[in-house]
Amino acid sequence: MSYNSSFDVDSVLQVLGTVNEKYEEGSREDEALRIAAVALLYVRDIQKLDEYREYFRKFYIPAIESVAVSQTFATREEADAWLTSGRASEEELVRIAGQGFRVIAARKGKGLMFLRTPLPEEME
Repeated sequence: MSYNSSFDVDSVLQVLGTVNEKYEEGSREDEALRIAAVALLYVRDIQKLDEYREYFRKFYIPAIESVAVSQTFATREEADAWLTSGRASEEELVRIAGQGFRVIAARKGKGLMFLRTPLPEEME
């Protein structure tokens, strides 16, 4: 299920109000819905709604969608040239000929190397 991080605050508050009508005033559900509504109003009033939207997006985004490939290479030779060029950083995730690799420190501290790290699409 995808979540809309660009949600309309007024629409959400309206839905919370409609749901709240089903519960007795003073009930746990009534209290929880009121707290959620006021929290959302507070975030909007202090002008932090954009930050909350980003937090919301990150909170619900599936882990595989957060995997970011920094470089894509058609061949291993191209990737190796980039690796030795000095532009690579440890922990970068790259795609080489359709396969994922992580840049790691080479054994005995001699530069960087690739470690095979399957990308989400390879695991489907």
